[in-house]
Amino acid sequence: MTTTTGKSPREVLAAVDQPLSKAALPGWTPWALLAASVLVAVAVLLPGGTSIAAVAVLTAIVHLVLTGAVSRAKEGPRKAKDRVVTALVTIAFLLAMVPLVSVVWTVVSNGAARFDATFFTWSMQGVLGEGGGGLHAIWGTILVTLIATLISVPVGLLTAVYLVEYGGKSTLARAITFLVDVMTGIPSIVAGLFVAALFVILVGPGTKLGIMGSIALSVLMIPVVVRSTEEMLKLVPNDLREAAYALGVPKWRTIIKVVLRTSISGIATGITLAVARVAGETAPLLVTVGTTVATNFNPFEGRMATLPVYAYYSYTQPGVPPQPGIDRAWTAALVLIILVMALNLAARMISRFFSPKAGR
Repeated sequence: MTTTTGKSPREVLAAVDQPLSKAALPGWTPWALLAASVLVAVAVLLPGGTSIAAVAVLTAIVHLVLTGAVSRAKEGPRKAKDRVVTALVTIAFLLAMVPLVSVVWTVVSNGAARFDATFFTWSMQGVLGEGGGGLHAIWGTILVTLIATLISVPVGLLTAVYLVEYGGKSTLARAITFLVDVMTGIPSIVAGLFVAALFVILVGPGTKLGIMGSIALSVLMIPVVVRSTEEMLKLVPNDLREAAYALGVPKWRTIIKVVLRTSISGIATGITLAVARVAGETAPLLVTVGTTVATNFNPFEGRMATLPVYAYYSYTQPGVPPQPGIDRAWTAALVLIILVMALNLAARMISRFFSPKAGR
């Protein structure tokens, strides 16, 4: 007896009993394949004195080939493609981490020599050769960045509110959006030259003040604040605005009490990241602030030292003997990295603290 398809009932049942998927590889298989790839690369390249980078490249190639072949034989072509793509993504991630880890390791290993109490409690006033610290540069960075934040946040926040809540598709709103996009991409040295030229006209040639550096940093910071705040305000549902309007709440009060409170998490995160972005700028501060060996708390009088400029001059003009100056430069770079990392962590904490909680 045969069916209409020309197959016997036994053949039909055998086809039905086939599993829907093939057997999967054990969880330890990728690690075993990676170990085998390393052994193959080491056996092929190391006897010839090849570098570790070449061994890593060959290991990645062999791992991709072995993963695809073993998975195809055991799990089928579809799962093999998935495993190969996963391996490619992992390799790309590791490649992206190489320069980051290298930079951090280099700065930490070189900057740890002077990462002591003296560096945080002494300036360079009256110091030649060994000793001294970066107290004046730390205070200068804090003051210049703080003033730049006080200038940039109100301007950027109000500009974003106008673009989202009032501007619409008007000519002025389109012009502001275009200018913000242009300012986002300008080189940082252009901001420093602009402020330097402005103060040459207002005060006179050769002027270098802390406030000049703050204004230059605010030129770089304002477009970042505007763009991040604008995107956060656009995420607020229109239903919340319409509900407030239906209750008779004025528009300005709706923006303050509803729109800004709903998006405060993203706005605070964007502002903190903008501060972290400008805190490490060197080029505009070289042109506008200059450097000094003493601590200056007055941004409207005289030059101020900042960590990026302090690290630059300590490395390019270390003095005699050069090693103490180079050590101070690496330590200043390490302190700057720690400061930027702390700001990024603060942005994450602010985002979690101010984000809307479920059940409210």
